[in-house]
Amino acid sequence: MRVHFHGAAGEVTGSLHEVEAAGHRVLLDCGMIQGSPEAERRNTDPFPFEPARIDALILSHAHIDHIGRVPLLVKRGFTGRIYTQAATADLMPVMLMDAASISEGDAERSNRYRKPGEPMAVPLYTREDVQAAMEHVRPLPYDERTTVLPGIDITFREAGHILGSSSIELWADGRKLVFSGDLGPKGTPILRDPAQIDRADLVMMESTYGDRLHRDRLETVRELGDIFDAAWREGGNVLIPAFAVGRTQELLYWFARHWEEWHLARWRIFLDSPMAGKVVGIYDRHGELFDDEARRVWHDKPNPFRLPSLHFTQTRDESMAINRIERGAIVIAGSGMANAGRILHHFRHRLGRRETHVVFVGYQAEGTLGRRLVDGARWVRIHGSDVRVNAQRHTVGGLSAHTDQRGLIAWYGGIAGPDGAAHPPLALVHGEDRAREALAGEIGERFGIQARLSRPGDVLEV
Repeated sequence: MRVHFHGAAGEVTGSLHEVEAAGHRVLLDCGMIQGSPEAERRNTDPFPFEPARIDALILSHAHIDHIGRVPLLVKRGFTGRIYTQAATADLMPVMLMDAASISEGDAERSNRYRKPGEPMAVPLYTREDVQAAMEHVRPLPYDERTTVLPGIDITFREAGHILGSSSIELWADGRKLVFSGDLGPKGTPILRDPAQIDRADLVMMESTYGDRLHRDRLETVRELGDIFDAAWREGGNVLIPAFAVGRTQELLYWFARHWEEWHLARWRIFLDSPMAGKVVGIYDRHGELFDDEARRVWHDKPNPFRLPSLHFTQTRDESMAINRIERGAIVIAGSGMANAGRILHHFRHRLGRRETHVVFVGYQAEGTLGRRLVDGARWVRIHGSDVRVNAQRHTVGGLSAHTDQRGLIAWYGGIAGPDGAAHPPLALVHGEDRAREALAGEIGERFGIQARLSRPGDVLEV
């Protein structure tokens, strides 16, 4: 078995790994590169392999940095099957259609203002390309070993990151590869905890927060309540950039859990994302994947997805109307890193007001507007205009969908190595170098394992 590292090797987006085994080539994830405009332009580059030679694609979960180039892969010649957990298969068309719509819109705007002689801009892929890609998808349940190609078996295990997120066990050539996917923290609302895997010949593990420990989740939830109280006293609105899958649903869960305590009936809550509205419906249909605590909340509290003051905005006019509300609005909108989507519209109108509170509840990658705001930027450019930042900013990392250093170490530490070894070889992916280096140091000290910091182009024999 041979592993080629292509993407999310030294960065946190663009997950893409190739496995050669049993005479076949299999991809683990095919994600979009996100971040600065320069980084995102790399999505148009040729793949570092011939798509037509890939026999199968296995997807860990539905976040766009793990599935965002799937239609492009098919467009460029991939003809095999795509395997993923059943809930991920339901989420995929929602996520990919949104990405296609954004790409089509960007190309249209670029062509509208292109100069004579400049080439026509084309979208990365279209909605028709998404439909073609979905024809290849084969949904699978958790915990069922499946032969996907002669000599290659896989099993999806709960990863606790978003609905349908999976760690992947892959057996071939007498070896077992484990790919963590993105791992969620234990105790994440709605979702079950990540499954512990017993053994492996190689572990490829994410390292997004490998250099830090999250705040206690309950402390973070209390901080949210304090932010809402302060914003109400100051007569402002609250803006929350949030990913349509994961953070949005958790926020609504906490709103239901603390409905009376936070006096949320006095607020108007807007889920300003047609995509997030569709995702909420998919979560609602997959209650079998919820943890026991979520089932109790659904039974004893207001339904998180049907809160009395929750408004789902669909049209652009409905979204724009929110900005006429001077106070008392909580607006949840995409994108989670504020590099696209309707949150930019609200930022442009509200960042200059001191009574505005902006709450960041997820990871902000290098090069994104969200990262610049978290780092304290006083001026930002939105839709071609310079915007002064007077709004109050809050980073509540305790709501992260990724587990922290402690959780990563514990998950890896529970996996036995080959031939009686205490622990398996480890390659760290999906992390910036600072995070990976810190995690590798801790793992080396505790387990005597020298973790590999994978780079694009690296090849590893198993």
